[in-house]
Amino acid sequence: MSQLESPADAKPAAGRRRDVLRLAGAAALAAPALMLGRRAWSAPRKLTFAWNQNSFCLTPIVVAQEKGFFEKNGLQVDLINYSGSTDQLLESIATGKADAAVGMIHRWLKPLEAGFDVKIIGSSHGGCVRLVGAKAAGVTSLQALKGKTVGVSDLAAPGKHFFTILLAKNGIDPDKDVTWRQYPADLLGVAVDKGEIQAIADGDPNLYLLEKRTNGAYVELATNLSGEYARKVCCVVGARGELVRNDRPAASALARAIVQATDFVHENPNEAARVFAKYSPKISLDDLRKLYATLTYTHHPTGIDLRDEIAFYADDFRRIGVIKKTTDPQRLAQHVYANVLG
Repeated sequence: MSQLESPADAKPAAGRRRDVLRLAGAAALAAPALMLGRRAWSAPRKLTFAWNQNSFCLTPIVVAQEKGFFEKNGLQVDLINYSGSTDQLLESIATGKADAAVGMIHRWLKPLEAGFDVKIIGSSHGGCVRLVGAKAAGVTSLQALKGKTVGVSDLAAPGKHFFTILLAKNGIDPDKDVTWRQYPADLLGVAVDKGEIQAIADGDPNLYLLEKRTNGAYVELATNLSGEYARKVCCVVGARGELVRNDRPAASALARAIVQATDFVHENPNEAARVFAKYSPKISLDDLRKLYATLTYTHHPTGIDLRDEIAFYADDFRRIGVIKKTTDPQRLAQHVYANVLG
């Protein structure tokens, strides 16, 4: 039996009071977050960090670089633009081609369950994926999706996984009541126009720009901040297992710098948009500011809070078969998370 699997006679873990958890998480972050200039090295620690520069939600990474948050935490970080598959990304970290990366927890849990030597060490924000319905097709509510086809850019995309779970929790069978069809992201709107799909599950800025062009043709049905997910993280930071084990101060400095940069984006959206603008020539500064407002840059849990959110998602994904039915969500969370800010 795998170390991540549940023994047959395992009993549910004792419940915890949520307010105690949040205080614990806050305490874990507060002290190190204030230690901007403290470092464990005589010279800046050099790290390579992989990210996708097409993702506006990752503005904190650019801010950390250009506004000196990495430097203030004793780091010299080289950013690597990475647009390959999640498995390839995590393999590049595990094998030392990159020291760390940022990505969506929805994509990471399955490969981490499979054994990649990468540890989640921090988080940035929640949000990133949305589900919209075509008004012309009468899809103006989740229940109206029954018998309809939802377009996605990837059948293994976070949106597909997340909304599969959300539909099931709302009494809609995601396999029998809804059809999922894959299209290139820039052709999803065309597929709606042709009547081939009646809803889209994707991320911004793609959906935002589509809605802007079509002027009211779509209605938002849900996001990954809907209901019980309102205070759940989406994008997490992972580091090479060897780095976490052998150079914990570096991993801690990295996680701390990104939290600080994320707070900066929330508090200074105009300046953040200006910093990120060179990566988004098709998106105006005003549009970037509007997009920032759809994300929870104030929610970047650490410590027990982050571990529990990982376990929450793991339980969700176990229900729909993304991770193995025999995997214990709590054990998986404990295995893939390293509390470097504790």
